[in-house]
Amino acid sequence: MSSNSEWEEARGSTRARFGLAGSSLLRATLLFGFAVVALTLVLVPVADNQVRSALAHNGPLGVDRMTTGSVGRRGIYTIRRSVLQSSPDAICVIGENGSASGDC
Repeated sequence: MSSNSEWEEARGSTRARFGLAGSSLLRATLLFGFAVVALTLVLVPVADNQVRSALAHNGPLGVDRMTTGSVGRRGIYTIRRSVLQSSPDAICVIGENGSASGDC
């Protein structure tokens, strides 16, 4: 290469090729990045529901599967506990008619 203009011409075309390749690479990276984010936003809740469903049906070993229920209505009552009672476990039950039972 005898002159600077030829050198600049050759150097400029190389830059243009790398510029296009870099732009294409950036676009491909962004495209796959957005695809991964979109799949993550969809798949994580689905997987969470599947795990919860499997645990609800089978349950891990060592977990107490307590069942609660209710009995017929037997009246309204109030349970009171106080730090002033004789024992920390003492309970006072006051019925709807004012009758008291327990440690009151």
